[in-house]
Amino acid sequence: MTATFSRADRPDQSPLPLEIDGLSLSIDTHHGTVHAVNNVSLELHPGEILAVVGESGSGKTLTARAVLGLFPPRTRTSGVVMLSGTDVLSATPAELRDIRGGKAAMIFQEPSTALNPVFTIGWQLEEGLRAHGMTSKSERRARAIEMLRAVGIPDPERRMGDYPHQFSGGQKQRIIIAMALALRPSVIIADEPTTALDVTVQAEILDLLRACREEFGASIVLITHNMGVVADLADRVAVMYRGDLVEEAPVEELFAHPREEYTQQLLAAVPRLGSGSRAIAATRETAPSATPAVSLDAVDIVYRSGFGTHPVKAVHGVSLEIAPGEVVGLVGESGSGKSTIGRAIGGLEAVAGGSLRVFGEDLAKLRSRGLRELRRRIGFVFQDPAASFNSFMTVEQCIAEPLRIHAAPGGKRAHRARALELLDAVELPAAFAERHPFELSGGQRQRVGLARALALAPELVIADEPTSALDVSVQAKVLDIFATLQRDLGFASLFISHDLAVVELLAHRVGVLQQGRLVEIGETERVLHSPEHAYTQRLIAAVPVPDPAVQRLRRAHPEEQAQPILSVAPEGPAA
Repeated sequence: MTATFSRADRPDQSPLPLEIDGLSLSIDTHHGTVHAVNNVSLELHPGEILAVVGESGSGKTLTARAVLGLFPPRTRTSGVVMLSGTDVLSATPAELRDIRGGKAAMIFQEPSTALNPVFTIGWQLEEGLRAHGMTSKSERRARAIEMLRAVGIPDPERRMGDYPHQFSGGQKQRIIIAMALALRPSVIIADEPTTALDVTVQAEILDLLRACREEFGASIVLITHNMGVVADLADRVAVMYRGDLVEEAPVEELFAHPREEYTQQLLAAVPRLGSGSRAIAATRETAPSATPAVSLDAVDIVYRSGFGTHPVKAVHGVSLEIAPGEVVGLVGESGSGKSTIGRAIGGLEAVAGGSLRVFGEDLAKLRSRGLRELRRRIGFVFQDPAASFNSFMTVEQCIAEPLRIHAAPGGKRAHRARALELLDAVELPAAFAERHPFELSGGQRQRVGLARALALAPELVIADEPTSALDVSVQAKVLDIFATLQRDLGFASLFISHDLAVVELLAHRVGVLQQGRLVEIGETERVLHSPEHAYTQRLIAAVPVPDPAVQRLRRAHPEEQAQPILSVAPEGPAA
């Protein structure tokens, strides 16, 4: 049964781990005042996992960051945020220092911006322990290694000396989780903790967060757009929309009987693996051509250090083709080589063995001018939008940057018109053109990244986790936009994702990578519903189902999960 909590359960009336009463946040910007959070009241009980869900920009992350007193510049606050009896909003800097990490810790949404690129991850893990009084160097190192091992970083003793850029996106997310857990705080604020993770590692992280609650008594505020994660982990769910708290209920009640229309729409928009909804992919035809848009033949990719020592073979003999107008999905665990292959196709990684051709051109033989002309025909949607934008540029300048670099005709006026057209295509208001990336939510930045990728009307789009930061309702819109543009413009695409339901919606074919090797590739229907390789079967079985009852059954009988459980979308209003 789902846990329920009330003050009657605490006869001593001791302070709750977290009490938010009438919290309002207003941000003064150059474009006026933004009322980001409006009179929100929430309680977090001992040992409870509270999920806060809602659209990108709904105020859920700002509400969570208020628990640690982390606000954007020029933020005006009102209300009360009590953390273990301490009012965060009126706390002194010394009290905030004690709170952050000691009483409460945050798992941030974008690991590339949360990690310092010039320090090793071992030094960064130990920094928080040192700041909170752990003076023994050997004790700090032992704790850091323990936490890296707990979150699944292989060979942690050696990797303590590596830098953030030497890890994949999912591995960096695990490092951030290790940093948050290092001091074993009583309250954990998890802001999209599984966004960059494949489903198998995601399952491990969810088990880790569950263990923090069950073994250490931690209470967790979970900010997520993944309703499968909510169904698997949460005790209670709070739904936010445009800064307002619109609904709050125990997890099983909310999934079974959502009261508010917005909640119903949110649940109806969740992509479900095996729902049979593959209309997007089915409406497209792959253009026949003798020359593939992309052709990999026994490709090896090797990473070396600056001195050429300790080579790491990231990709082993991969062969695949992408036809013009075809969408090929690429799935696999974090660190399996998905993004590496995408970067190599764009000429951003050298091929150590085999042959890689794009539009018939052998990348190994192209010089700088030829490579520049080739890249004009390729659009990139990067995994981490915050790290891929220049924070000093406006959104309009970010979108128009490819036009400027490749000297597209028409000048500034035509470039601005194209930027506004693309903003409209990804369903962002024209007023966003004058904002800077740091003024947008994670999901809004991701949509700007998609707009930038399409600026030059590319023939090939490499989409690396293009919907990873999006809530389900916006994700559904963006996927529909992507599919419509792909159908209308006819570009080929390598679609890299850890979300198998999204891949099912978009891809004609799907390839599965394991430790740099392509273990299975074929038509999407066949691979996702009749997988031949044992690893593909495990990958599909690990997908969380957006149904609390099903997830509870799966946890109770893990031995029965050798084959995937596929869900069918419930009846409900369209999103």
